[in-house]
Amino acid sequence: MRVVSLLPSATEIVCALGAAGELVGVSHECDHPPEVAGLPALTASRLPDAGASGDIDRSVRELLRAALAIYDLDVDRLAALAPDVIVTQDLCEVCAVSYSAVCAATERLAGRDVEVVSLHPRRLGDIWDDLRRVAAALDRRAAGEALVGGLLERLSRLEGQAAGGGRPTVVSIEWLDPVMLGGTWMPELIAVAGGHPLGAAAGEQAPTLDLPALGALEPEVVVVKPCGYPVERTLAELELLPKVLPWEAWPAVAAGRVYVADGNAYFNRSGPRIVDSAELLAACLHPGRFPAHLERHREAVRRVDAGLGVHPVGPSVGPEAGIGLVTGARDRGRPPRGRGRRSGEGPAPAGPG
Repeated sequence: MRVVSLLPSATEIVCALGAAGELVGVSHECDHPPEVAGLPALTASRLPDAGASGDIDRSVRELLRAALAIYDLDVDRLAALAPDVIVTQDLCEVCAVSYSAVCAATERLAGRDVEVVSLHPRRLGDIWDDLRRVAAALDRRAAGEALVGGLLERLSRLEGQAAGGGRPTVVSIEWLDPVMLGGTWMPELIAVAGGHPLGAAAGEQAPTLDLPALGALEPEVVVVKPCGYPVERTLAELELLPKVLPWEAWPAVAAGRVYVADGNAYFNRSGPRIVDSAELLAACLHPGRFPAHLERHREAVRRVDAGLGVHPVGPSVGPEAGIGLVTGARDRGRPPRGRGRRSGEGPAPAGPG
């Protein structure tokens, strides 16, 4: 079977099902697992490769107002690859090439019976359903059930471990300019990880909040993980935090419980690593209870103090109230290596979260 994946989470799903060898083409953003490197890239972005989050937001809105696609699809190359299955999405036009563009492209694949599997996850349950649908399309139903079963087991174990204690109030930030909160499955992830989500409801698109609305939330923990941004890309925009957030008023800031996390690899991709995202989140909310997860994901998260100092996380060194962090080296100012867009695959200002 010949498979094309047009978004990163779909590529991760295909590989997790043991079908990496059947992939013949991917999107320009598919960067995991390592074995997909070198596969033909069938998409390209019309957004600039670099720029502040506010500039990217404006560029996206201008393209959408002009009824222009944000991504280009190389139809000739797609036809040459002769896929049997194409996995795409119809949740968000900011996240990947549009579903309508994929359907139009398949009409040009004359003489081929191509199955298009379109992902549309809004809740955690939708992610498991999408995994099963991709597995069915690849004739790997047993592998799909085993994959989903293993992920659900890990998630259930995490939820049980996180339930034994307090539940801090949590704000997850999906985009910085304008400020958007994590919608869709993020409130569920926060609850599983032992927190109480603020400002967004499960299954709903990512809300955009102004300063007064943000000031009313009073979170005890803040997780900043802009969609599509690795840690260093967000750190390059750290000066925005006290400008766009009620920095001096939020309890999380005073307590030193603001985290910058990898929004490219985690949280925003609706694939197998969504459970890794929950484990990373639990390590931020309850570091004393999850030292192994904290250590495993230490490169994917930094703590930011009230003065915008950046500190690595590490094994717990004291009571949970003390955050259990190793403070010290500042790593602000490293150049971003992000994709120059605001959405890896998830809620975005112009899309349906």
